[in-house]
Amino acid sequence: MMMDLIGMGLIFIGLFFMLVAAIGFVRFPDVFCRLHVTGILDTLGAPIMLLGVAIQIGPTLVAGKLLLAIAFLFMTSPLVGHLLASAALEGGHLPETAGRVPEGADSASRKG
Repeated sequence: MMMDLIGMGLIFIGLFFMLVAAIGFVRFPDVFCRLHVTGILDTLGAPIMLLGVAIQIGPTLVAGKLLLAIAFLFMTSPLVGHLLASAALEGGHLPETAGRVPEGADSASRKG
């Protein structure tokens, strides 16, 4: 009974992070901000959900495969994010905030 509650709690926490990531993905303006949101999804949302499902299932071969999937996500997510950002830069996409000086910045910090 306790493992079921822990598993369900982890699944709901993972769903919360996935919902936050989905809202951010829709609201953020450019590809680089959206890549930041997918990092949240890959490092918090999906692994926590998979861990919750593994706890719900119990000690079986399927749970072991879910834990391997979590390890795979942790190893490949940073690499994929970096490769997508590099491809976007090579494709001519620039961050939306490139070249802007924040409000309140003094004249010594401005270039140009």
